[in-house]
Amino acid sequence: MRTPMIELVWLLEIAALAQLSIAVLNLFLARLMGWRDAIILMPLLVREVFHVHAWFVSITLALFAAMTFRFARQMAGGGDPVCQWLAAGIGCFWLIRTILQVTYYSSSHWRGQFGRTVAHVTLLMIYGGFSAAYLWAAFGGGIH
Repeated sequence: MRTPMIELVWLLEIAALAQLSIAVLNLFLARLMGWRDAIILMPLLVREVFHVHAWFVSITLALFAAMTFRFARQMAGGGDPVCQWLAAGIGCFWLIRTILQVTYYSSSHWRGQFGRTVAHVTLLMIYGGFSAAYLWAAFGGGIH
């Protein structure tokens, strides 16, 4: 029989694996999106900031994944204040990212283009799912 805590641990572990995957993919984002020519045309400082930010986003997501893999049970259990704060922080990170997916990016990037619309909605669901799992751990964990 599955308990809500076991399901939450499972969700957190899936989120950790997905974040690790995003961290790796992020390192190849410019190549995957065909941005190499645009990046080369950037002023040197902008290009360097772009690359440093890409690395730091990947490092941050890898750390989120590692911490989640190590402490998923404690996050889900709700009894450890440090793990609750960690889950809340990661949950807020992804909540803000979810909001930005809707409010910041222009719909002109995806509207009317089936593949891009699917990617937009998929990312919205993934980011929202991350947020929901971590915030559940932070504020609703320990449910048995």
